[in-house]
Amino acid sequence: MTRNGRHNGNGHKTETPDVSHIRNVEVTHETSDISVKGVMMFVIVLSVSIAIVSGGVWIMFRYFNAEEAKEPQPGPMALQKNERLPPEPRLQTNPRADLRELRESEEKRLDSYGWVDRNAGIVHIPIEDAIKLTLQRGLPSRPATEQQVVK
Repeated sequence: MTRNGRHNGNGHKTETPDVSHIRNVEVTHETSDISVKGVMMFVIVLSVSIAIVSGGVWIMFRYFNAEEAKEPQPGPMALQKNERLPPEPRLQTNPRADLRELRESEEKRLDSYGWVDRNAGIVHIPIEDAIKLTLQRGLPSRPATEQQVVK
């Protein structure tokens, strides 16, 4: 039919039929679809159950708080909870900050002069200076023995 008609291209009706002329004065609603009494009973039972469970939880928390208050307090010389620490070694709590701190300290050490062991006369120097000295002096090596020279 036409675009404004009652059928689209595949033969199905697209408009709801007019049923305004159908009247049944005796029926106000369909009672077989849902039971209002059943829904109301469910809501009442659910509300009572929630009230009972909430009251039970409230009583339980009051009991637990009273039991905790009965426990003896530690002596004045005892360590507080926040003062007690587990024995060493402890787990790392902030690895990124620890790694950053380690790298900063290593960078400072690598970019400066300082003693490693003063008694033995061992010092550390910046890497750039060490590279220059190695290029000037050459790599240290053992003196060649007669056997190595013959080969």
